[in-house]
Amino acid sequence: MAITGEPTIRRFATRRTGLVVLGEAIALGLATGLVALLQGPLKIANPSAAYLLAVVALAVVYGTRSAIAGSIGAFLLYDYLFVDPRFTLTVSTIEEWFNLVLLLVVGIVCGRLAGAQRDRAHEAETRERVTRALFEISRELASAQSAGPAMVAISELLRVETRMERVWIGISTTGSQERVAADSGPPPSVAPPAVHYILRRMPGDVPAQWVKVHAPTGPLNGGRPGSPVEITLRVPITSNGATLGSIWTRRTRQAGLPERPETRVLAAAADQLGRALERDRLVREAMSVEVARRSDALKSALLDSVSHDLRTPLASIRAAAGSLMDPTVSWSPEDERATAASIDREADRLNRLVSNILDLSRIEAGGLVAHHSAFPLEDLVPDVLERLEPVLGTRPIEVDIPGGLPPVDIDEVFIDQVLTNLLENTARYAGPGVAVRISARDLGAGRIGLTIEDAGQGVPADALPHLFEKFYRVPRSGEGARRGTGLGLAVVRGLVETMGGRINARPSALGGLAMDLELRAAS
Repeated sequence: MAITGEPTIRRFATRRTGLVVLGEAIALGLATGLVALLQGPLKIANPSAAYLLAVVALAVVYGTRSAIAGSIGAFLLYDYLFVDPRFTLTVSTIEEWFNLVLLLVVGIVCGRLAGAQRDRAHEAETRERVTRALFEISRELASAQSAGPAMVAISELLRVETRMERVWIGISTTGSQERVAADSGPPPSVAPPAVHYILRRMPGDVPAQWVKVHAPTGPLNGGRPGSPVEITLRVPITSNGATLGSIWTRRTRQAGLPERPETRVLAAAADQLGRALERDRLVREAMSVEVARRSDALKSALLDSVSHDLRTPLASIRAAAGSLMDPTVSWSPEDERATAASIDREADRLNRLVSNILDLSRIEAGGLVAHHSAFPLEDLVPDVLERLEPVLGTRPIEVDIPGGLPPVDIDEVFIDQVLTNLLENTARYAGPGVAVRISARDLGAGRIGLTIEDAGQGVPADALPHLFEKFYRVPRSGEGARRGTGLGLAVVRGLVETMGGRINARPSALGGLAMDLELRAAS
């Protein structure tokens, strides 16, 4: 690699020097005309101080060096044109020498003072512009949830602040080829020339340098004469020694390489993007670890929750089946039917448990799709009660469903399972012989309310918000640690929400627990 494109810099410096020399010539020419006017028609004996106007103007416009050069030029011009003998550099009297030397010294001092003030003002303006640009970049990165959304605004900001024709940001992951994450403008229709510079960071406080890494291969636009050749500039985005991407910029070669403030903005933007991308990577890794941890915790909780409930019906089924197969045991027909009924109940219990687990997994994966149809509640509820009669026993059940209610827009399979889970939950926890009431009402706005409530012991107030959470079991005194899997009500909520409804738990007016379902009315 060779140090920063010397030919481009030399051409740019030559053009700028030519403009400065032309400005100095114009300023000194105007000052000379003013001195001639003052010394001629106006008869002023020593108008040399008029040259100080040109010196101060050069200092303000071009800086201290131009002012010093203008002071020397003013000294020579006044000596040559206005001091006797004229049109020579000879000075005949000591007074004229004193005037000339005074003109030179005062001109240099005034030029240095004006130039220093101009340089300080320019430096302050440059610092303010750089600080404002870096603040805008920091604000974009801080206000965005990740670096990606902020890159579009940053690329446009860099294009304006660094006077580029185009700025785009490329991101590389795991050493792969960079992909464009943000671009201040559409890519050119013609491929860019094979010339670009890379910003090389220097140790300590030494300013970064642009290093040429490719030689130009030819002009753009198909090589037409006079077409401008552009240069591409690359600022690597790094963090902890790893390259995460690049800031790419493009400008014409006539514009030259970026000035030091522009380079500072590009370097600082790359540093901030590097930190933001590293932060995003750490956040992704932390999220992956958290997801893995929660997944493991969920698996452990699921296995811990269902292992006992799976073993209990299996043990009952094996014991009953083993007894039936034992040739040494004589069975009456009534005993055989009772044992077979026990096997059937335990198998049904096992089937419900497995169904709840599968339904919950499909609900969380978003795999359940409700097939809606209009169905009257007065026909659905009696069917479910008849099927669950062995579970509900002889407890009193009141059904209050007005015949004039509009049908509900539901999935018949889903609502059957919802009512089954709710009534089984009531039968299991409300207590034997506890009254149950099922009521429905029109809520208006196309909604139908269905309530299942009991006169049991209810649940503590602090447990109500958690009833529909996975694996949650209401703490009850005097019961063992195993009181079901805590999946039934979680499945109920998932099925109801899949059908576009809502469910809520509250204390019942009967003294126990009430489950309020809000379903959509069929249109």
